[in-house]
Amino acid sequence: MKTGGGRVVLISGEPGIGKSRLTVALYERIETEPHTRWRYFCSSYHQDSALYPFIAQLEDAAGFARDDTVESKLDKLRALLAPRTQDDDGIALLSELLSLPSLATDLNLSPQRKREKLFEALLYQLEAGARRRPVLMLFEDAHWIDPTSRELLDLILDRVSRMRVLLIVTFRPEFQHAWGGEPHVTMLALNRLDRRDGAALVERLAGDASLSREIVDEIAERADGVPLFVEELTKAVLESGDRDKQVAALLAASPLPELAVPATLHASLIARLDRLGPIAKEIGQIGAVLGREFGYDLIEPVVRRPSAELRAGLDRLAEAGLLFCRGVAPQSSYLFKHALVQDTAYSTLLRATRQDLHARVAAVLEERFADLVERQPELLAHHLTAAGDTERAVDQWLKAGQFAAVRLAHLEAIRHFDRGLAVLDSLPEEASRDRREVELQLARGLSLLTAKGFSSTEAVQSYARARDLCEKTGDSHQLFAALWNLWLTTAVRDIDAARPLSNQLLRLTETRPRSALRLQAHHSAWFTSFIGGEPSTALSHCDEGRHLYNIDRHRTLASLYGGHDPGVCALQTGALSEWLLGYPDKALASINGAVNLAERLGHPFSLAFALLYQTVLFLFRREPDVALRRAHEVEALAVEQRLALLLDPNILRGKAFLAQGAVENAVSSVREGVAARQKTGWELHPPYHLGIASEVLGCAGDYDSAAAVLAEAEMAISASNERWWEAEIHRLKGELLLSRGNTAQSEICFERSMRIARQQRATSLELRAATSLARLWGDQGRRAEARDLLAPVYGWFTEGFDTPDLKDAGALLDALNA
Repeated sequence: MKTGGGRVVLISGEPGIGKSRLTVALYERIETEPHTRWRYFCSSYHQDSALYPFIAQLEDAAGFARDDTVESKLDKLRALLAPRTQDDDGIALLSELLSLPSLATDLNLSPQRKREKLFEALLYQLEAGARRRPVLMLFEDAHWIDPTSRELLDLILDRVSRMRVLLIVTFRPEFQHAWGGEPHVTMLALNRLDRRDGAALVERLAGDASLSREIVDEIAERADGVPLFVEELTKAVLESGDRDKQVAALLAASPLPELAVPATLHASLIARLDRLGPIAKEIGQIGAVLGREFGYDLIEPVVRRPSAELRAGLDRLAEAGLLFCRGVAPQSSYLFKHALVQDTAYSTLLRATRQDLHARVAAVLEERFADLVERQPELLAHHLTAAGDTERAVDQWLKAGQFAAVRLAHLEAIRHFDRGLAVLDSLPEEASRDRREVELQLARGLSLLTAKGFSSTEAVQSYARARDLCEKTGDSHQLFAALWNLWLTTAVRDIDAARPLSNQLLRLTETRPRSALRLQAHHSAWFTSFIGGEPSTALSHCDEGRHLYNIDRHRTLASLYGGHDPGVCALQTGALSEWLLGYPDKALASINGAVNLAERLGHPFSLAFALLYQTVLFLFRREPDVALRRAHEVEALAVEQRLALLLDPNILRGKAFLAQGAVENAVSSVREGVAARQKTGWELHPPYHLGIASEVLGCAGDYDSAAAVLAEAEMAISASNERWWEAEIHRLKGELLLSRGNTAQSEICFERSMRIARQQRATSLELRAATSLARLWGDQGRRAEARDLLAPVYGWFTEGFDTPDLKDAGALLDALNA
């Protein structure tokens, strides 16, 4: 192998065309050259088992054995990783991946960052191995790849060009990818053999056993250019013992299978299985139930035959070339020559026999392979489903989904939950069935929120269905979970539509005043009230939340409700509410408390949440220097932990730069933030974002753009009913109109801003609007009116007199009194 930059070869072709055979030929060609070979197999049974190919490769490379203790496996893993260990974190994450004891839970990483560091640890193993020796990396049957492995494989393909790695990926033509077009990537599509090459292959396979030209031509014709079909048909004819027998007669009376196996291949394989004898055929069928690959230790208790018969049957299958054997029984493992061979053997089973075999496999897995079931719960779920054991299958699909979700494989988890729901449809309508569906829908909804965002319509559907079922069954605890998450998915789109759901949560927990659920009901209420422009009501609910919250009892709620800590949220939402209500100093104390609590919790998203809103509060207080520092801190944390922020730091920076007088920096930062906002397509608080953008653009003299952004902000308010910044939007509109000489319309905007602020009791925003209007009236010579307007608003305040808003208002009053 060459020792320069790496290469990727993508081999596509239909089943049986020779993709795997080509990789075997390559390996045989370079076998004497110094290199390391790493093989990764995808499986139709494991399309939703997160990182299955990588887990299997690691276990194989470490030499794990069925009877190894946990300590022995840990020792073997450390020995494997020792020559190329990156750090202790990597070892901990890889140990956790293999379901071994680890310290991964102590790493204090966000789910996103933990997933990324696991990928980094796996990539590092490849990079370190390639530094020692060139690596041949074979990734087979990528059309069956699970979503998490696909994500990691994308990263590997991107990095291979910088490593001494030859990566070969095989897949069927229907597999969709975006791996072509790079200089280090080669595409190779395998086509069917023409008639001449097909006949030549038949003759080569026949060897000294001569076949007539008619038989050779008929095999070539019926195989239709697919090498696997050529091989199997030729062997079927050779094994028949009657070489003058026509192929058509050999394949006669073969029914089409349920599975998509071509009729000629299906018939020839059945004929071959029949000629091996009933015991070997039965063992092959049972092996097909187990999967493409299986171990002797698993098939032995399922077969229920004497050991001698089992070994003889397996040997016959291997001698016939239908199975590949590795090792010596009872430590042996077996692999069907091709997935189509497994499919054929499986399709020959009668439905009742098939169900019975799956039930036997499920029982053996539970009795003897508890560790495997724990690591791959979807495997047991599959066999229970095929066995028709519906209730237990549903429960096991739920476990499989929950297991995947804990490992941050939410796309796989969603598929497991979907399978559970599909199986559930066959159960009769009754309370136990409804309870099972509620659990599946709640778990599915949480994974959908995590994988697809708060605006996921599928998540809304899951939670709505769960709510309806809970109202039917009367399960108040599950009803609360369904309602809370339905509230959350609704609140990010329309706060008015979310308000009845929040009120229902409060009613539902009235009899449980000290419970965690009551805390979460207030959580929904303070957010709803704040976003809806009711800061006083929001603060009341925040105060209730602060009173109820206990860090030890409630620190786990973040993983169940909204991804952030309710105690931190109560403090930070309370802080913003306090500022709006006219208490800037109390607000500062509250937001600092939120940051301190988040740091104590060590919860990355809650800390980012608190720092983000601390930045906002410093912008409220017009303290740009500290706001810039906090914006930098939260952005650094977001990058480190790979967090998606609810507000764009660039837009917040734009406001801070503007307050410092750095208009060009402000414009640049805001434009960058707006572009990022448009790319993601979703954000929280669009009126606030847009208000900042319009203010910066207006100060830069781009009045048309500023006006367009304000119009967008007004539309956002109408669409979502997010009204907490509505008064300021109208004040900013008034300032923009005033800068363009339209004093009459600007006055209307200032008055409307004051009216909205008074209705909301948002005294800080009322002060800003009153200051703008009083300044306008003062410039028009209406000094007494201006003074009478501003003085009572300013006089209401009891704190915060060192903040710029109050200083400006005080200075204006002094000028009006002069």
